[in-house]
Amino acid sequence: MQPGRIEWRVSETLVDYPAAVEEMERRVAAIQAGGAAECVWLLEHPPLYTAGTSAREGELLEPRRLPVHRTGRGGRYTYHGPGQRIAYVMLDLRRRGQDVRCFVNQLEEWVILTLARFGVRGERRDARVGIWVTRPGGHEEKIAAIGVRVRHWVTYHGVALNLDPELEHYRGIVPCGIFEHGVTSLAELGVAVTMEEVDAALQGTFAEVFAVPVACHARDIGQ
Repeated sequence: MQPGRIEWRVSETLVDYPAAVEEMERRVAAIQAGGAAECVWLLEHPPLYTAGTSAREGELLEPRRLPVHRTGRGGRYTYHGPGQRIAYVMLDLRRRGQDVRCFVNQLEEWVILTLARFGVRGERRDARVGIWVTRPGGHEEKIAAIGVRVRHWVTYHGVALNLDPELEHYRGIVPCGIFEHGVTSLAELGVAVTMEEVDAALQGTFAEVFAVPVACHARDIGQ
């Protein structure tokens, strides 16, 4: 393992969710033990819902629509499926300030910078984790979800950015527990991009945010 090296892994086919979690847990253990490099894993899942540690029973509106996976990441219900770029981020916070709030802030900034490369203004919202866009008329919609878990100061799970997923599937849940705002995608905004272009933007902006050592003054964030 080369100190400071980050491995970028891209899966070309849909990855089963439980298999992905198992793979992340193996990698997290190896990073914690000093036997593996930090890693960013870019992938897509088949259509499914995940329930984070704060998920509430009433927020699963259509339990028979898609498979539901309970998971140890933070947050509530979210949807994953084709057309959504998942970035699972496995970093060693022992080398990066041991500040989970700072890490979430960095994930948000990473998505904001990536969206900016396609002319989209992504924004944070107080007490609403994730990245939002303001549509004509002033209403806000979520374009990227964030949910993380940290074990022995090594992170996993990460971000989900909507390129062109089946937005109808979001009707089966209350996404991230937020009733009053919708969900959108780059395609819905009229921005046509390929997964390869998004991957290149994610890789291109990563070092701007996750430099080592890191100095971060993160805002207070809510669920």
